Order: sequence, then C-alpha cells, then structure tokens
Amino acid sequence: MNKSELTAKVAETTGMTSAQAEQAINALVATVKETLASGGQVTLVGFGSFSVAERAARTGRNPRTGAAIQIAANRVPLFKAGQTLKAAVALKPVVPEVVVAAKTAESSKPKKDGKKK
Repeated sequence: MNKSELTAKVAETTGMTSAQAEQAINALVATVKETLASGGQVTLVGFGSFSVAERAARTGRNPRTGAAIQIAANRVPLFKAGQTLKAAVALKPVVPEVVVAAKTAESSKPKKDGKKK
C-alpha cells in the first residue's frame, strides 16, 4: 500500500474527504519526524514505538576493494512493533509471556499418578 492508497482508505474509513485524510497523514508523519529529530520518542499503544538510536563510529570495508573505511557516528530511527500489531500479523496466536511462564512452572511440578505405595 502506498501513500495515496492509504489516504483513500483513511478517507473511506473515517468519512473524511481525501484532502482531509491526506492532511491528517501528513501531520502525523511531520509530528513523528519532528519528535525524533529532537531526540524524543513516539509511542502508539498497541501499534508500536518510534525512537532514535545512536550508532558509534566504526571501521568498515569497501566490498569492491577490501580497503578499510571509517564510518562516522550517526543517529538512526527505530520502530518497535507493539503486541497488538505483532498478534495481528502473526501466523499463529501470540501467547503473553506471563501465561507461558505459568504453564512452564506447572509442567515442572511432579505429576501425581494417584497410586498408593
């Protein structure tokens, strides 16, 4: 889906005009850019979090010549998907860790077979 298709879908879903939907999408994108540029974080509960990571300077290799090159330090945007988004995309249901931990604890207990010794 590209931006024009997204705009059309938002307009259809919300009852906005295409121009209003495009303005809303542009405002969202601009706000996320501004917040990340200032070093902030944007969290949309259930969808995910946008943040900024610092990459240290490092030495790399030119793949063509094999010569060492210096790669400058940089800031890069990151996106971490939320649990609801992960569950919507997953091929199998996502089980919360708390439930998995409880089942693991139960399975480690010795089983009673009901027989007297």
